[in-house]
Amino acid sequence: MQRIKNRVKLNNFIKKRPYLIWYVKDYDALDEVSIVEHTLNYGNWDDVQKMIKLLGIKKTAEIFREHAFRKRTNYGKRARNYFNLYFNKYA
Repeated sequence: MQRIKNRVKLNNFIKKRPYLIWYVKDYDALDEVSIVEHTLNYGNWDDVQKMIKLLGIKKTAEIFREHAFRKRTNYGKRARNYFNLYFNKYA
């Protein structure tokens, strides 16, 4: 039940920030991985902090680490470097 509530909160978070995923029409179809990726790549500090508050820093760091350093990734170099340092220190 808690997981469903968190999912709804995360979907509401991204619906309020269409500038993060401007090319998507169905925000409910997005998964956590896409929301984390786009928020870390394109969001401002407030967006990132609100997302971390919803998901938790450990879950956010886990998703980031799992996807950011693959051979093919959508994370920008600056975002990868910064959030790697950030999560190593705080998560």
